[in-house]
Amino acid sequence: MHAIKWPQQYQPGYTDNFCSNEVIVKALDIHKVWSLLAQPSCWPQYYANSANPVIHNSNREALKAGDTFYFETFGFPVECEVVEYQAPENEQPGRIAWHGWSGEGEDRLDVHHAWLIEELPGDRLRILTQETQVGEPAKALAVAKPNPMINGHQEWLDGLVSAARQ
Repeated sequence: MHAIKWPQQYQPGYTDNFCSNEVIVKALDIHKVWSLLAQPSCWPQYYANSANPVIHNSNREALKAGDTFYFETFGFPVECEVVEYQAPENEQPGRIAWHGWSGEGEDRLDVHHAWLIEELPGDRLRILTQETQVGEPAKALAVAKPNPMINGHQEWLDGLVSAARQ
């Protein structure tokens, strides 16, 4: 199985918070999943912790490498830049990752949120999402019980799978 590609400054284990969520499901179309994930305007339809997505300076619905966008999640207004984008094709997994940031000074939160979608033998699809975070808000999220990042990203995965099945 493939793995997330991490920028040096966001390597898990060296950041203030890390979360990882994954599902492996049967009989799900990789291109339908990719379409729902690559279009932020779809997110609020299947993930309640996402609001007001906007791709800056574009009339496209789908993200591409280098795009900047905005959305709200976990109570944070987040500005983002797509730093990795590879649509699934020719048996290669789909990859999308963005650097996101919110706040200033001690309230600043920086994240690297990455997704990997790959076809597995036996008509199975693997969807992996991982995020590292840096900053004081990340330190608070890391010790919160229950873990809002793990739970929230699992809801995102579950909603994505459910929407792709419809």
